[in-house]
Amino acid sequence: MNLSDVAVYIPAFNAENTLPRVFSLLPKVLRDEAGMVLVVDNASHDNTSEIAQREAIKNRVANFVLIRNSTNQGYGGSQKTGYQEVIKRGFSRVIMLHGDAQYSPSHALHLLKESETFDYDLLFGSRISGNALAGGMPWHRYFGNRSLTCIQNMLLQTRISEFHSGYRVYKTSALRGIPLERLSSDYHFDTEIIICMIDKRMSIGEVPIPTRYANEKNYVNIWGYGVSILRSTSSYFMHKNGIRTSPKWGEILDSVTSSCKK
Repeated sequence: MNLSDVAVYIPAFNAENTLPRVFSLLPKVLRDEAGMVLVVDNASHDNTSEIAQREAIKNRVANFVLIRNSTNQGYGGSQKTGYQEVIKRGFSRVIMLHGDAQYSPSHALHLLKESETFDYDLLFGSRISGNALAGGMPWHRYFGNRSLTCIQNMLLQTRISEFHSGYRVYKTSALRGIPLERLSSDYHFDTEIIICMIDKRMSIGEVPIPTRYANEKNYVNIWGYGVSILRSTSSYFMHKNGIRTSPKWGEILDSVTSSCKK
């Protein structure tokens, strides 16, 4: 694997306490050879940017880049910023690794190798198949994750173990074919990008990963997140099956098609 053609993207919000762990556990070969290690600080209220710069120097990250949003763009908005930077710089793959350290950075190289070996457009690190409860995932989050995933699999006719993992490797060519700017800037951005890929029959894979829950601050409104997921997925389902037209999904899917033909 040519790691100089790979970007590591770390979305971060108020992550000054967890970023040191993320940087220290990132495999040395990625710190040394990744084409870019990008932190997008989404207008944090703490010293996230300063800590990111300090840790990059301390851990000798060769190609560190920091982008600090002047206003909070939302979780999806942060991803748009990150992926647009990756696309602009011409990397072939990007791995997203959250700044809260709940996903083990030490598994990043394994995910990248799996992604390249099977040439996936999207590869998940699945907490559910990796025994999330053993890693401390709260029961209510585990149950909610499993319930939402079950409903989404039925509506989308898929067999994905977890739709809601933030540990992902994307092929940049796949991202380039999706109108990122038309997707939500909220947390269900992750679901909408999966739906785009499913609709266009892009390749999606999964590998089990461990997870770690400690005392990190959770900024997700769980109930609001679940409602948004169900609304977005059911809206696509009804649009795709001719039950009720969705102008949003019509525009998104038309854009994906036209982008892929270029």
